[in-house]
Amino acid sequence: MAAPAGGAVREAIAPDAPVKLSIRNVGKTYGGVTVLDSASFDLREGEFLTLLGPSGSGKTTLLMIVAGLVQPTGGEVWIDGRLATYATPDKRDIGVVFQNYALFPHLTIRENIAFPLRMRHMPETRIAQEVARVLDIVQRPHVALRLPRELSGGQQQRVALARCMVYGPSIILMDEPLGALDRKLRDRMQLEIKELHARLGITVLYVTHDQEEAMAMSDRICLMNNGRMEQIGTPRELYFRPGTPFVADFLGESNMLDGTLEEAGDVSLMRGPGDLLMRARSYQAIVRGETVKVIVRPESVRLLREGETADNEVSGNVTEAVFVGGVSRVFIRLAQGAVISAKHLTDAGVPQPLPGERVRVGWSIEHGVVLKVSEPAR
Repeated sequence: MAAPAGGAVREAIAPDAPVKLSIRNVGKTYGGVTVLDSASFDLREGEFLTLLGPSGSGKTTLLMIVAGLVQPTGGEVWIDGRLATYATPDKRDIGVVFQNYALFPHLTIRENIAFPLRMRHMPETRIAQEVARVLDIVQRPHVALRLPRELSGGQQQRVALARCMVYGPSIILMDEPLGALDRKLRDRMQLEIKELHARLGITVLYVTHDQEEAMAMSDRICLMNNGRMEQIGTPRELYFRPGTPFVADFLGESNMLDGTLEEAGDVSLMRGPGDLLMRARSYQAIVRGETVKVIVRPESVRLLREGETADNEVSGNVTEAVFVGGVSRVFIRLAQGAVISAKHLTDAGVPQPLPGERVRVGWSIEHGVVLKVSEPAR
C-alpha cells in the first residue's frame, strides 16, 4: 500500500504507548448460545486495530460492548484506565461511525457536525471554530450548508467521520463504515481514513468482513471465528505466520496440503499425500506422527524451468490456466492427487502452460508453514 496522502507516514506503535482500551475475558451469551467467548486484548493510543471475521464471528457484538450498547455476560471493559463495563455510552468518551452514516436528514452538514458539541454545551463561537476545523480536515468545507441527501455516499461518510472527530473522543469505533460504497470509492476512502489516522494520531477500533480492507488499513488485526479470537497480530504476521488453517484460508489464498509430521524442529519434515515429502517452517509445538497441514501461498509457488531446483519440488498436470491481466494463475493436479495453485505476474513474453501440460513446481522452505489442525491459536 502506498504511503498516505499528504506525506504522512505511519510509525510503529510504541509498545509502551498508553493503553486506551483493555478488553479482559469479555463474553456474551444469548439464551445459552455463546456469541462471544472470552475476548482479551489491549488497544494502545494511536493504534488502528481491526476486528475481522465472517458474519456471526462476534466482531460487531464486541464493538457494541465497547460502545456500551450491549452489556457483556462476563469480563471487563477498561477505557483510559477506568472500569467502564457497565458505564452508559455517554460516559465512555468514544465516537462511533456506522455504515449507514446516521446523519440527521433535516439538518445541514454544519449542523450535523455541531450537534455533539451542542450536546456538550460548548459556546457557539467555539462550535463554529471546531466545525470549520474538521471540515477542513476532511477536505469538505464547501458542503457546510448542504443537506445530507445532496451529498454522495463518500461525502456523507466524510461528514460522519468529521462529526465523530469534532469533540475529540478517546477512541473512535467504526462499524463497517465503507460497506455501502462501491469498490473504487472504498479504496479511496481507505486511504483517506488511514491518512487521517496517521496525521491526527487517533485511536481506532474498526470492524469489517473485508480481508483486503483490514490488511490495507490496520496496525493489527484481530481475526475472529465463531465468537472466538482466532489470532491477533500485524497483517504481515497473520499472512505469513498464520496460527490456524482458518487464518491461512480467510486471509488471502492458500494451498493447504495434508500431511503427517516425520521430523520436528525449526524446519520440519512432513509426509504428504502419496508419500510426498515436504519441508517447511514450524512455529508451533508439534510431535512426530501428528496430523498437520502445510500452508503455501500461491504467489510462493514457482513454475520450474528445465534445470531449475527448489527446496520442495512436485510434478503434475495443468488443469487450468487463468489470465487476469497483470496476474496469472495456474492450477496443477499433482501425481499425489492434490491440486496446487501458482500465481505470478504476467509476462507477455512467456507463454502460459496449457491444460494437460506436464510441469514441475516448487517453493522454498521459508515460504511454507506447518500448522496443527486440532487447536486454534489464541
